[in-house]
Amino acid sequence: MHLDQYLREPGALTVSQLRKQINVKSDMQIRQWRHGYANRQPSPECAVAIERATNRMVMRWDSRPNDWHRIWPELIGAEGAPAAPDPRKADLGPSARGKAPAQPAREV
Repeated sequence: MHLDQYLREPGALTVSQLRKQINVKSDMQIRQWRHGYANRQPSPECAVAIERATNRMVMRWDSRPNDWHRIWPELIGAEGAPAAPDPRKADLGPSARGKAPAQPAREV
């Protein structure tokens, strides 16, 4: 469940209550994560704290959908975990996309 969805649930913590439980400085920080302002996301430590404070309703992979599998590889394949990207299909640069790497300029 995404943080925004959780905070809309009846009986969920308020933004202020969540802030106090995970020990961040301001409600604004929670709101930025909630709405994805400027692609901001919680630090790995805060993602774990959110998971605990929400009784696992917002999982750490929900808070960090693009890199959770690198931060917590032990969770790959865990019940409810999204599929981790296939490392064989990772973007390895221009040559992996069928483009030749740029050649250095030759001196004349």
